[in-house]
Amino acid sequence: MAVPKRKHSNSRTGKRRSHDAKRAKQLNYCNKCSTAVPTHVVCPKCGYYMGRVVVEVADE
Repeated sequence: MAVPKRKHSNSRTGKRRSHDAKRAKQLNYCNKCSTAVPTHVVCPKCGYYMGRVVVEVADE
């Protein structure tokens, strides 16, 4: 079994983990009603996705 000869330094570990941080969700705006919606998600306000009605939303 392969075993490391030396311990990795904290600096080296930190460099590897530098890309693991959480990122803010990417938001787009609905073309129909201009509501902020995460990417690749049906608009909860009007039910549109990719320029067509996917979900029928009842008016309140």
